[in-house]
Amino acid sequence: MEAFEGAHRGENVLDLSRLNLNNLNFDNLSDKRRKEIKQLYICYNRLTVLPDSICLFENLEFLDISCNALTVICDNITRLTKLRTLIAKNNRLDEFSLPKEFGSLQLEVLNFSGNRFVEMPTQFLQLQRLQSLSLGGNRLKTIPAEIENLTSLELLYLGGNLISSIPVELANLPYLSYLVLCDNRIQSVPPQLNRLHSLRSLSLHNNLLTYLPREILSLVQLHELSLRGNPLVVRFVKDMTYDPPSLLELAGRAIKTRNLTYSLQDLPTNLVNYLDLASKCPNPKCAGVYFDSCVRHIKFVDFCGKYRLPLMHYLCSPECTSPCSSNPQSDADSEDEHSVPADRLQRVLLG
Repeated sequence: MEAFEGAHRGENVLDLSRLNLNNLNFDNLSDKRRKEIKQLYICYNRLTVLPDSICLFENLEFLDISCNALTVICDNITRLTKLRTLIAKNNRLDEFSLPKEFGSLQLEVLNFSGNRFVEMPTQFLQLQRLQSLSLGGNRLKTIPAEIENLTSLELLYLGGNLISSIPVELANLPYLSYLVLCDNRIQSVPPQLNRLHSLRSLSLHNNLLTYLPREILSLVQLHELSLRGNPLVVRFVKDMTYDPPSLLELAGRAIKTRNLTYSLQDLPTNLVNYLDLASKCPNPKCAGVYFDSCVRHIKFVDFCGKYRLPLMHYLCSPECTSPCSSNPQSDADSEDEHSVPADRLQRVLLG
């Protein structure tokens, strides 16, 4: 009982924080008291192991084990069937620290920021009810494609890692509202993120971005976009690249631009599928299409009347680009500048 003398006690709360504990044994608590506890705080101690007796809190809903020296999460944690929130920030945990059946928990909030994860554990990707996942300040190099399995996710915090790319599967999270990818090594944003219709906040500051996909402007719920500390803000980069179209693409373009009819009776299935993948050139003065070959061209869009933000455009050919002009600002104008409400642009954080 001595370990619990300094504890803060509430009706459903047991707070053992900041007691300089290096071990714990909950067997000394009465069965009645253990059943009462719904929130347990044992953060800011010196624990290296989470005791097996943690499973005695059968009604536990909230557990904070942050700021210890934990290297392992005991197997018995999987017996906490009512646990909904687990906070384990600032320990020494990695992808080998978790029990095999960790993914069977019914967690809704999981925070393992400030640990030593190099890869996202597969057990995390099995938490079907998870709404908030925080793994900031680790050593993650990638975001696994299986992130799309977390279909209930609303907040994903991965700031302060070593991530270099964003998987397109991230766009398959229907309820994702807050995405934090700041302080990484990300060089581009996949245009498929425009499918994140619930996204309200996107933090991308302190990465290696030189442009954004123009599709990002279709995120109508986006209220905050943080971009400071990227090359696109520090110095604007203009570029244009073009891969000449193949004979297959030239033939496909001719069919589509002349509105020629085709069907499975006329062409093999693979060619019909190919023709159906034609992308319309976004230049309003051009009726062309493209398949695999297009002009990748950075256009500049006014934000807040102060910043010119480079967005990536895909055009069907070099002839679609704006001709040279004596006005140095002419090539910075685009249809996007006039199609996005000013009040949305003012929510972009560049400084």
